[in-house]
Amino acid sequence: MAENGAEPQKRAGPKESRNGNFTDASLRERKQQDREERLSLVLWRKPLLTLQYSFLETLITLKEWTWKLWRRRGAVFLVLVLLSVFSVAYSIEGAHQKYVQYLETKILWCAYWVGLGILSSVGLGTGLHTFLLYLGPHIASVTLAAYECGSVNFPEPPYPTQIICPEEEVVQDSVSLWTIMSKVRLEACMWGAGTAIGELPPYFMARAARLSGAEPDDEDYEEFEEMLEQAQSAQDFATRAKLAIQNMVQKVGFLGILACASIPNPLFDLAGITCGHFLIPFWTFFGATLIGKAVIKMHIQKLFVIITFSKHIVEQMVSLIGVIPGVGASLQKPFREYLEAQRTKLHNPVGDGTPAGENWLSWVFEKVVLVMVGYFILSIINSMAQSYVKRLQLRKYSEEKTK
Repeated sequence: MAENGAEPQKRAGPKESRNGNFTDASLRERKQQDREERLSLVLWRKPLLTLQYSFLETLITLKEWTWKLWRRRGAVFLVLVLLSVFSVAYSIEGAHQKYVQYLETKILWCAYWVGLGILSSVGLGTGLHTFLLYLGPHIASVTLAAYECGSVNFPEPPYPTQIICPEEEVVQDSVSLWTIMSKVRLEACMWGAGTAIGELPPYFMARAARLSGAEPDDEDYEEFEEMLEQAQSAQDFATRAKLAIQNMVQKVGFLGILACASIPNPLFDLAGITCGHFLIPFWTFFGATLIGKAVIKMHIQKLFVIITFSKHIVEQMVSLIGVIPGVGASLQKPFREYLEAQRTKLHNPVGDGTPAGENWLSWVFEKVVLVMVGYFILSIINSMAQSYVKRLQLRKYSEEKTK
């Protein structure tokens, strides 16, 4: 493109075009090498360097957050005042204590599930699949207990820490699908709201890059721009699926975002990047995402788990395990023992003279959870170290440009 300068008539010749193509190719090659260098920095290859860079990146991030909080010191001061008022009300004895304790229980319970939802979709490292590890098993436990007890009016406490059957007489067949859904609605919706909040970073990153005109500092955003440039020549299924989501979100708007957020969609990060890149208003994006994830998608997932763990379905699945040739009987036995142990716990809680037994299925599940949480923590450390390496690489680029 010609520029307003000293030589407006000058046109790029074949040699200059070749040089330009060579420069672009070398720049892409260098970026690819830098990306491979970052990805090679992991704890099991370079443990000391990874820990050092992760620590430095943590300090830089804390410094940035501190500066952002200082710029919003009015809002921070208001939050501190509210926390002080709540602390005073919490420490003073009186008739209001039951309301304070009720609020405390509900706020902590909601914060717990919102936090797990954020961890599930925020994109740190591999992501922690908290639905499979926490919310799904919680809904399954409530479902099994509801059918065994004939009620969802579990004593509080110990619920939700421990589920035991109520002592009062219950009406037979009083448990329905809707009563179980109502029992777990709060935690399910809070988890869904957390996943919606976790989708905001890609949106804000793409929006800031578009408004500032700066070179994107994110690999997903770079991939998104490359995909837009190669939209006409896309052949593989994955690229066409990404382009379909991008077109739906861009053209349909609120309803397109709602449709993408309402179904299990591993490509939803692309919807956030698309909305940010095309400057979709924040409340259009977040409102559709919140409704889709916390209401529609959450009820679909919740319904699936409740139906799967309803009494007759579980009994049929355990019976089908016994049909497996050779190992069916040996596999069926621990499942039956586990279900029987859970029924015993519901009627005779641990601590009332009943010994606490441990089934190997629960032991395996606990170890799987520990391994996945441990790997998630390792992935965060690796991600922080790789972010610091990227800072160093960008600093090197800027120094070379100024020379």
